This record gives sequence, C-alpha cells and structure tokens, in this order.
Amino acid sequence: MPDFTSIFKRDAATVDAGGSAMGSPFKNFGDVSQNIVNKTKGDKVIWAIVIILTLGSLLLVYSSTGSLAYRLSKSNESYLFKQLAFIVLGLVIIYFAHRINYTIYSKVALVLFLISLPLLFFTLMFGVELNSGSRWIKLPVLNMTFQTSDLAKLALFMYLSRLLSKKQEVIKDFKKGFLPIVLPVLAICALIAPANLSTALLIGGTSILLMFIGRVSIKHILILVAFAMIPIAMLVSVAVSTYDKEKHESKKIPAFLAVKRIPTWISRIQTFLYSKKEDDNEKLYQTNQAKIAIANGGIFGMGPGNSVQRNFLPHCYSDFIYVIIIEEYGLFGAAFILFIYLVFLFRCIRICRKSPYAFGAFLALALGFTLTTQAIVNMGVNVGLFPNTGVTLPLVSMGGSSFLFTCLSIGIILSVSRNVEQQEGMQKENISDSEVLSA
Repeated sequence: MPDFTSIFKRDAATVDAGGSAMGSPFKNFGDVSQNIVNKTKGDKVIWAIVIILTLGSLLLVYSSTGSLAYRLSKSNESYLFKQLAFIVLGLVIIYFAHRINYTIYSKVALVLFLISLPLLFFTLMFGVELNSGSRWIKLPVLNMTFQTSDLAKLALFMYLSRLLSKKQEVIKDFKKGFLPIVLPVLAICALIAPANLSTALLIGGTSILLMFIGRVSIKHILILVAFAMIPIAMLVSVAVSTYDKEKHESKKIPAFLAVKRIPTWISRIQTFLYSKKEDDNEKLYQTNQAKIAIANGGIFGMGPGNSVQRNFLPHCYSDFIYVIIIEEYGLFGAAFILFIYLVFLFRCIRICRKSPYAFGAFLALALGFTLTTQAIVNMGVNVGLFPNTGVTLPLVSMGGSSFLFTCLSIGIILSVSRNVEQQEGMQKENISDSEVLSA
C-alpha cells in the first residue's frame, strides 16, 4: 500500500538556498500540485479521455437541465456546481484508486461480493421504488440515493477476475472450473434483473465475454448462453403473441405475468418491434423527441447551449444526453464521442495484453468492456437501435452514484496500468544494467 501522506510532504524545491522555507502559499500550493502530478501514473491517454469527457459533461449538463431546474424551481447554475462537485470527487477517487496496488482489489473482492448480495436483496425488497422497480436505497446521512447494482457490478468483476486467474489449471473442468465461476454471475444477475433487466443483461454479457477470454470451455459457455436465452425468448414470445398487428394495440397479458416490471419490458419490446415513424402516442414520446433532436442537429449541430428538445425530452441530462450532443454538436460531435469510447476500450485491451499477471489483465479488460458496452448501449438507445433501457452515458450523464463508481472503475484500470509501467521500467533497468556489465 503506498504512503498517501507522502503526497502532501513539502518538496525539496520549496526550500531556498539559505535553507529557509519559502513563505508564499501559492508556491506551496504549486509544489503540492506538482507533487501530485508527478505521482499521477498510468495510461496517459485514459487520463486525457477522463478529462475530455468530464469537461464535456459540464457543458452538456448545464445545457440540458433547464427544464428540470424550472420544474423544481432551481437555477441551472445549481446543477452546474453539483456536477462540478461530482467531477472533483470523481477525480479524487480515480487518483487514490490508481495509487493503490491493484492486488489489494483481489484481496477485497470476495468481501465486496458477499456484501453486495444482501444489499441487492434489501434493495429489491425495500428499496426506493420508481417505475415499478426498486433500484436504489436512500442513504440517511447524505440524503442521496445509491444504486446498489453499481457496487455489485464492480464487486462481481473483481471476484470473477480473481477466480479466472486462480483456476486456469482446472478451467476446462465443469465442477472445479466452470461452476465456481458461473454461480456468482447468476446470483448477481438474478438479484438485479427484476428491477433492472438491462443492467443484468450487460453484466451477463460482459461476464460471458470474460469467460471466453479466460479460456472457459466453449461448450460450457454455450450451455450458459442457451440457459440465459430461455427467459429472454419467453419474454419476446409473450410480447409478440399479445400484440394485435391489425389494431396496432397490445392485448391483455396473462395475470401471472402482470407483476413488477414484466409489463414494462413487454411494452418496450412491442414498441420497439411494431412502432412506426408516423405513430404518435405516449409510449413513443421519448423516441420521437430524440428523433427530432437528431434531425435538428444535422451534420454540424445547432451550437453549444442551443438545444431545443431539452425542453421536451425527459431525462435528457442522463439517459438521453447523447441526443443533446447530436443536436448541439451534430454528427461530428456524436462521432467524436463514439471514437473516444472506442479509444478507451483499445487502451484497456492494450493494458490487458501488457499486464504480466492474469488478475490485472482480466480486471482491466472486464471494467473496460463493461464501461464501453454501457456507452454503446446508451448511444444505441438514443438513436433508436435498441429499446429504452435507462442506461446512462459513463462520465457524461449527470453525476450520481453511477458516476462515482465509473470513476472508481477507471481508477482501478489505471492502477493496473501503473503496475505495467513499473514492470516495464524495471525491465529496462535490468537490460541497461546487463549492457553495462557486458561492456
């Protein structure tokens, strides 16, 4: 564990030639800042991506919260400063998370996983309910909601990376290799799915991809995929069979299915499969408003702060923030954001390939894939490629517990990257020493 107090020790440069400390607080602050910068390691491209996306989020959140501020009788500036506070806190989390040796995360993975299970169960039973789904618990002291699936997702990928790295010798065995790996995934997804099916599907998909990279038997993976497809196929079948194509309306679904969020899932599938562009109803309101925003944006956009659809599109500061990007910055701005996330994924894959230890490689890849997949799904929903899911755009959507856990995930990725840099530095030193000896 690194000594965090050393970050705040006075640098030797703060002492003048006579040995007395320089009295200027600005110089002391500058030296502390320089010390922090010097201790900032890891992939510089990922650091640049974090800065670009967070600064962009300030502009977008300020631009898109006008209608929300009006409804709640608040000012836009209050949301701007709130987002700024989340960004500062998020950068602090990234910094300290990347300074920790990533092997610590392997040691705490099991504890976090075991904590997340009862938390998810409690959230499912007693959490704050919204749209017939309990996804949040309210923190009494901070007076803010906390989405427990964010913690569970991070804990699962830590634990899964640990298991994959430790079971490589028996990874092809069903009982010793496959079952210990797949059971935690099934447990987390089963507890998340009733309230947040899209997040459960993203976690399941990323876990399967990680298993494939971790050399789990293809036969076992196909069994898992077939098992997971059964409820999805049943849901789609019910949606298709309970829709009247002639009258363009939904039929009454069986009573045993009319519980929790199942009717919402069926309705979203029907809307996605059967809706037409000329339809104008309540279910298509978000989709239609998003299409108008895309049409307004065109190639070059309407300019920063000039969005019109922000006044009509619900959750344009979170779930539908990508269409605000398109409306204000056009096709070029939208393509740039997509490019940024793809570069982020590429750098995570690069860290994975260079990592000398399996746990670090799996961890960087798992977190990189889940954040990039979340971003692509959000963009796909915004442009009408996927049904509505409620998934936010990482580091861009308005801050909350999801924003902070995204920052923690990036900090862990940078911790793995910092270790890779240290290993490469040691190898270069060894090579140079051997060259000196040979000379």
